[in-house]
Amino acid sequence: MKKILVTGCNGQLGRAINKQYSGVDKIEIVNTDVADLDITDIGQTLDLVRQIKPYAIINCAAHTGVDACETECDSAYRINAVGPRNLSIAATETGAKLIHISTDYVFAGDAKTPYTEFDKPDPQGMYGKTKLAGEQFVQQFAKNYFIIRTAWLYGDGKNFVRTMLRLAETQETVRVVKDQLGSPTSAKELAKIIDQLIWTENYGVFHGTCEGVASWADFAEEIFRLAKKTTQVVRVTTEEYGNPVKRPAYSVLENYMLKLTTDYCAADWQNALAEYLREQTV
Repeated sequence: MKKILVTGCNGQLGRAINKQYSGVDKIEIVNTDVADLDITDIGQTLDLVRQIKPYAIINCAAHTGVDACETECDSAYRINAVGPRNLSIAATETGAKLIHISTDYVFAGDAKTPYTEFDKPDPQGMYGKTKLAGEQFVQQFAKNYFIIRTAWLYGDGKNFVRTMLRLAETQETVRVVKDQLGSPTSAKELAKIIDQLIWTENYGVFHGTCEGVASWADFAEEIFRLAKKTTQVVRVTTEEYGNPVKRPAYSVLENYMLKLTTDYCAADWQNALAEYLREQTV
């Protein structure tokens, strides 16, 4: 029986991983969230990992509030950097593999072509800076690790897709940003990418998103089209929308290492979205 320790199990990816391995023989998922394990506490982390002796640790825990990270810097560094460091130390001591989830925000967001794993990170805000610090700690302290950067994630929980569907119930129009580009990615698809790597020794840094490029406005329009909603998207600029913290204008990630080292190709974002919406109505 192989044990997989999941941190942040109640988040969108944590839930998708549980579904991925539900009913799979010889795999036991050990779920933890902040109430069960404080990954910022090195002693607590070491004690639990020593007790469980997992085959692998999948770290889904993160401080993901982009705006909040600017004012909650200490908390962001503890969760996004110190936490992965502690898990890396524990994984190395017990011989576990570590799968650490990172983000497109480690890049500047001003590129014209998709970022590959060989492009230099240059985070512009505290969220990206703390997540990059987490990556660096993993590379420093973990022996057998996969760092997987993802973006624009949606799944079972609060997300952009559900927000758009909720707004469509009462509004004829919604204002959505047209000049930020990325790759909408379903948590289910990211869980499949993790499954492609976790059983291998193909260690390193990977990008893990759905294929294709969209703006938030494109994403919203496709949600309404697939869900057969009549709500119209009013396309606005980032400046017109008004965010307190700068978002990347271009954060498309190319799954370059995945394509170079495996036969796996992620689903197109439109197909993954259609599958997600079908499952929501079952």
